[in-house]
Amino acid sequence: MPGPRSSVHPSDRAAAPRLRVLVVDGMRDAADSLAELLTLTGSDARACYDAPSALAAAAEFRPDAWVCEPLLPGADGFDLARRVRAAADDRPLFLVALTVLGGETEVRRAAAAGFDLHLLKPADPPALLAALADFARTRGA
Repeated sequence: MPGPRSSVHPSDRAAAPRLRVLVVDGMRDAADSLAELLTLTGSDARACYDAPSALAAAAEFRPDAWVCEPLLPGADGFDLARRVRAAADDRPLFLVALTVLGGETEVRRAAAAGFDLHLLKPADPPALLAALADFARTRGA
């Protein structure tokens, strides 16, 4: 039996941004799937499953964008966003909270932590790709 069909059209690859994207989610399958989708659509994407590995990967990978679930195992993803934003040294950086937390309080908390965009799970690939493409255009990627 064939698997579910993707809502991302092959033509999206041509319009996809050329960004380095770090996907951080404690749910390995979710992180890996999203990183694979982003890679298939033109980004250089890597997956991490906790805050320490994300910080270590970021030091070497220097991502342009992060897609992060704030509910990380053993860590506060909102604090991670603050740390990432503070370490950006004024270079353009796009932080996306992709989360099950959808209340107004969580949306405000994400913005206060430095996230540029708050999206609800499950991921809406066209919306995420459009947001990344907009960021890439504004920074000249």
